[in-house]
Amino acid sequence: MAKYLIRQVLAWLVRIFIAVNLTFFVASAFLDPASNYAERRPPVPPEQIQRMLEPYNLSTNEPLWHRWWDWLTGIVLHWDWGHSPVGEVVNDQVSFRIGMSAQLMMGATIVAFVIGVALGVYSAARQYKLGDRVVQLISIVALNTSIVVVALVVVYLAIQINRATGSRIFFVTGAASIDVAGFWPSLVDKAQHLILPSICLVFISFAQYAMMQRSLLLDNIAADYVRTARAKGLPQAKAIRRHALRTSMIPVMVTFAFSIPAVFTGAMLSENIFAWNGMGQYMVQTILKNDINGAVAVAAFSSLMTAIGAVLSDLCVVWLDPRVRVS
Repeated sequence: MAKYLIRQVLAWLVRIFIAVNLTFFVASAFLDPASNYAERRPPVPPEQIQRMLEPYNLSTNEPLWHRWWDWLTGIVLHWDWGHSPVGEVVNDQVSFRIGMSAQLMMGATIVAFVIGVALGVYSAARQYKLGDRVVQLISIVALNTSIVVVALVVVYLAIQINRATGSRIFFVTGAASIDVAGFWPSLVDKAQHLILPSICLVFISFAQYAMMQRSLLLDNIAADYVRTARAKGLPQAKAIRRHALRTSMIPVMVTFAFSIPAVFTGAMLSENIFAWNGMGQYMVQTILKNDINGAVAVAAFSSLMTAIGAVLSDLCVVWLDPRVRVS
């Protein structure tokens, strides 16, 4: 198993290296850092703009291959991912925003997974009954509802609750208030900012786990080994928990493992709606600001998180399926 994981890690490192370098050339071809200075008043001459971009290794006066080599050696030797066209340090931006996205996405992803699996098991165990119909209806609505619509409804309800109670229970935008001090007040303030975007993310995410778990569990409930366990006198609940659930959890766990990259790469729409300074919002900003180095750093981090998700999915399969462990 260790040799297999080492091979997988090395293979993913090669893929990441190739993908990130290709991203640098694509971003350099399509993004124009000089556009950040185009609308300044008084106008800045093109020659001066290029001189301003030279310290950031973004000037087109330098050949692309030279810029690529300086960018690559900066990363390899100093772990320096460069600067934005206006001088922001990419390392600082990425490190700060990774933490912000993790605060928002980690809890929402775990809660959505737990709720989805629980509802999927509940629905499968009560096939075609009222509870099953209700869970399927809610899941279908969640799958076909945009995060924008969910956010509008959640924000409207939160505002109404704030007005009805006469106090600010929920905060619509931002990750924290600047005038709060102390551990417990800061913790409460963080929860007040987190709850609305978390509700939106959980609502649009749990349904995929619920529907997948229900479908897979129904297939395994009808399998021969589960029917044999039931024939030997094992109650339905125990037969599902001990035999059918373990097998049906494998694809669900793989899906969950591949969703982990989104925990740190952020959610573009939800972070922009709730003014959450995470990686999703930063990715949008790098494109809008023609930030070559920032866009490449985001792509590199996304590739790394995808590789981690792939390795974790393999570990989940090994943990849940003894046949894979033996092989």
